[in-house]
Formats: sequence, C-alpha cells, structure tokens
Amino acid sequence: MQPIIDLDKEYGIVLEGGGAKGAYQVGAWQALKEAGIKIKGIAGTSVGALNGAMMCMDDLERAERVWSHLTYSQVMDVEDQKMERLLEGDTPFWEALSDVAKKMGEGGLDITPLKNLILEVVDEEKIRNSPVELYIKTFSVDELKELDIDLRRVEPGYMKDLLLASAYIYPLFKNEKLHGRKYIDGGAINNVPLDSLVDRGYQDIIMIRIFGIGREKRVKIPEGTQIFTIEPRVNLGNIIDFNPEKSRRNMKIGYYDAQRMIYGLKGKIYYIEENEEECYYLRKLLQIPEEARDRLLEWYHTWEKEEGRIRAFVEKVLPGVAMELKLSREWTYKELYLAILEATAKICRVPKYRVYTVEELREEVKNRLLRMSPEKSEELPVFVWFLA
Repeated sequence: MQPIIDLDKEYGIVLEGGGAKGAYQVGAWQALKEAGIKIKGIAGTSVGALNGAMMCMDDLERAERVWSHLTYSQVMDVEDQKMERLLEGDTPFWEALSDVAKKMGEGGLDITPLKNLILEVVDEEKIRNSPVELYIKTFSVDELKELDIDLRRVEPGYMKDLLLASAYIYPLFKNEKLHGRKYIDGGAINNVPLDSLVDRGYQDIIMIRIFGIGREKRVKIPEGTQIFTIEPRVNLGNIIDFNPEKSRRNMKIGYYDAQRMIYGLKGKIYYIEENEEECYYLRKLLQIPEEARDRLLEWYHTWEKEEGRIRAFVEKVLPGVAMELKLSREWTYKELYLAILEATAKICRVPKYRVYTVEELREEVKNRLLRMSPEKSEELPVFVWFLA
C-alpha cells in the first residue's frame, strides 16, 4: 500500500483526553510508526498527555505492554472484580449508588495507583532529551486558568506530577495538591489541544480523536495548515473501563483506523484498498448473472422488453438499492458497490480487522454465501443478489 500523505514532512500529533479510551491512540501510533511518519511534536490532554509522554520517549513497546495489562486497580484504589460487575451492570443499582456516594463523600476515587504507574513508566530524562516536543494541558484551580505546558522545559521533579495533574478527572478523582497547588483535568477546558500546535506554527497536524468527555475548544486554522484526522466509527466504551481485553480491542481499532487515514482506505465498516474508476464499478453492478438481474427487476416491479432492461436496471433498480442502503442522493456507482459489498460482508460475518482489496472481500463474501443454508439464503436482503 502507498501512503497518501507526505512522508517527507514532519507532523504534530494531537492526543485527546478520554481515560480508558486512550488505548486507541497507542494502536494508531503503531500504524503511524510502521508507515514511517515523522513526528515533530505532540500535544496531549489527560490520557493524551500520558500517551504523549510515552510517544515522546519513542517507547511503543512499553505503551502496548502497559495498555494490554492495565486494570482498574492500576489506576484507582478499587477492586477489579467489583468494577467489572459495576460496569457490566451486574451490581444492583442501589448498591452501586451507595458506593459512588461513599467515594464522593471521601473526595473522589483515590488515584495513588495511577501516580505510581506514572512514576514507573515515565522516564524524565528520555523526555527532556527527546527530539520530539511535548505540550500538555491542565487547569490550575488556584489561578483559574488553563495551562499550556512545554513538558520538556519544566523544573526537575515537576514533570510526573504535571502529567498526573492533566489527568485529574473532576469530580471523579480525589484531587490532592501538587507542589502546593490544585489542578484538574485539562479536558474540563480543552480536551482536544489542537491550539497548542497551531499557536506554535505547526502546519501539518494529525489529530487522533477518541471522543472523551470534555470541552472541544474552537480553533481558527491558519491558511496553509493541513489537518488529518484519525477517529473511531464505533463506540470505544466507558472512560473508566480499564479492562485489558477492551484496551487490546481499542488498540486494534486504532491501528486500522490510522491505516484508513494513512493509505486512504475506503469503506465505512471494513478497510478496503481500492483505486478503480466509476466505470469499473458500473460494470461490476451490471455484470451479474441473468437470473439475479431478473429477480432484481421483478423485486423493484420493473418489467421491460429485452432492449430496455439494462436502462431500467440502471435507472430504477440501482437507485432503489441505493435508497435501501440509505446512501445520499449524490451516490456514485463506487459508493453503491462498496455499500453492497460491506453490508453483505457484515451479514456474512466476515472478519472486520484486516485490509482487503475489493476482490479479496468479494471472494470472502461469495465463499460464505455458498456455505449458507438454503433457508438462511432466502432471508437475505435483495442487494445480496449482486454478489451471489
């Protein structure tokens, strides 16, 4: 696959806050690294600041290891099994409410485990000596203002505490003073720190979105600035759901979503490598078995003489299928064919997380359709006949 973005340029990376969803950013980083994308600087808020620190250290292996095994009790002073039951909805409502009220009465959840994790994972010297710039966001309660911090330039002994300060989710986490001052999660004011890089003159920026809870600040984009976005199309889960299995899932999603951006992959559900023109897809839509074409014409109540059947198929059947698949009014033959292919692949439960060519995905779909029972085949939507 050939990247569609310029590998000769250096990019700034924006890492949004979002707690447990942050595993997604590590998967995206893996794809960026594999593609050879050069990173000039990083701006992060909350979990984005913590991931940004590991990115600045250029320690992908450590980041993957941390997230692959991260549990609730490594972030908060809680019992892992109890948190799993709570987030899976297995804990009775009143019991859960009582536990929350108790923790809030104590000032919030104790995040001493997160502090210890930061002490263990973050190498201050590596960050100071890194060629990659690192900026983090937090909010100073004492000064009532947002802080945009160049982490490589802070006083010795402050770096790890400021990373913790950026992650103080208010009012969920117990907030203790750091060096005599109080801070809260930077996401309360600015959860997507795009402005950190724009204000410093970055013109080539990659944003890795995870849609955490927080405020997204409006940023005026200067002329000549290019912003590429990597973002999930599925729900990444709860911001405090520090479950290793879900983290590994989110890393996988981040990896493939980053590949979608880097290589210009098509598909809304799957990851499809394609570079064909419209005429190719029109031929694919028209070159189907005669029996399938007859069934589609009949389904859409279109009866024409032989010489008018192709025209009726193009003018009535294809728009009917596009409407069924809820495509926009300006749909193209490429969009229609890929929508049919993806919808059928989903019905057939074709594995999602790999990069397919159009023909590879089509073959996988056809093989699964052939193995399907006659009873099940009769229940399939009509658009499947394009691929049967």
